[in-house]
Amino acid sequence: MNYERTVLFLEKLGQTQLLEYYDELNEREREILLAEIEKVNFGVIGNINKSRAEDGGKVAPCAAKSLRDIAENREYYEREGIRLLQENKVAAVLLAGGQGTRLGFDKPKGTFNIGETRTLSIFGQLMNNIKEVTDRAGCFFPLFIMTSTVNNDDTVDFFRKNEFFGYPQEKIHFYVQDSEPVCDFNGKVLLADKHRPAQSPNGNGGWYSSLVNAGLSEVIEREGIEWINVFGVDNVLQRICDPAFIGATALSGRACGAKVVKKTCPEERVGVLCEKGGKPCIIEYYEMPPELASLRGADGELKLGYGVILNYLFRVKELDETIEKKLPYHLAKKAVAHVEGGKIVTPDKPNAVKFETLVVDMVKFMGSCLAFEVAREKEFAPVKNKTGTDSVDTARELLKQNGIKL
Repeated sequence: MNYERTVLFLEKLGQTQLLEYYDELNEREREILLAEIEKVNFGVIGNINKSRAEDGGKVAPCAAKSLRDIAENREYYEREGIRLLQENKVAAVLLAGGQGTRLGFDKPKGTFNIGETRTLSIFGQLMNNIKEVTDRAGCFFPLFIMTSTVNNDDTVDFFRKNEFFGYPQEKIHFYVQDSEPVCDFNGKVLLADKHRPAQSPNGNGGWYSSLVNAGLSEVIEREGIEWINVFGVDNVLQRICDPAFIGATALSGRACGAKVVKKTCPEERVGVLCEKGGKPCIIEYYEMPPELASLRGADGELKLGYGVILNYLFRVKELDETIEKKLPYHLAKKAVAHVEGGKIVTPDKPNAVKFETLVVDMVKFMGSCLAFEVAREKEFAPVKNKTGTDSVDTARELLKQNGIKL
């Protein structure tokens, strides 16, 4: 759009503040601003006044493949999982769009050094976990890495400098996550700079739509991929394309699978896999009523006791069907730096709303889900904080317990 058309367009939306500094910009900056405004998804802003009330239906515990069941049938499950891997039916997606800000680190979180006496990045450890599977299966699977506009270049450079950690370069595909506008509490889109509207990644629920928008669904189709294992960068003990998990989920006939651990307490900050209205549902910890979270059975165990660890297996057929559905937006109130009075200001308290979709909401759309229990001490070492719970220190201790040299 040219300037005149953009003015008319923004007047209809009540968003003319985006052109406040237009006269101060040089020609190149003006071109960037007009192009960026044209790409903004203004339609999402209507969600700012919508309630996030869940669909009706009674919340009930979900059954799970227990540790005991998995141990007794592991050989059977693994045989099927390895077959699917060898037939090139499985791919993986690493959600790696975040920075290490909470770790006091201004680079992509995956590049953070988790080692003590040697260099071992989070990416490096995850690739080591993948190598254990590829060595067993005798083959490599396609690995998609979702980055963000903030960290894409640094992430790609890091993999190149580390020679892709020994993984075939042609099997690794990077793509940038789609973004949504960032607005103030009145729905006015902020300016990140005088020539750029503020935008933010659209949440981990956007992993598949972003992959499709990046043109990478062609790889899925060409390779004949039937299952995609989605996992987060946070967990350094993450088992990726675990043959037992793949096999158990495929043999169950369910459209997706979710690795879960038993919660340590009602307040643990993990989403809970359960059923609602007869469908699989994941309720985030901050949306779970305390009285529901603390319910216990006659055995003293939490009724809603299975926490997800951001390791999911999705069948592509159903994923393609869900791409047409609209995931609900979760509103995250954040302190966001922006242009105000002609200068960049950095507030010390929340001043803006980010619109995020969550991968947990995709589970409901899949229609059926296998809960697959894993041992917390073997597969759950999140690196979310610099110190304290789920921190660099706790993750390092768990890595050592699993025989990994740091």
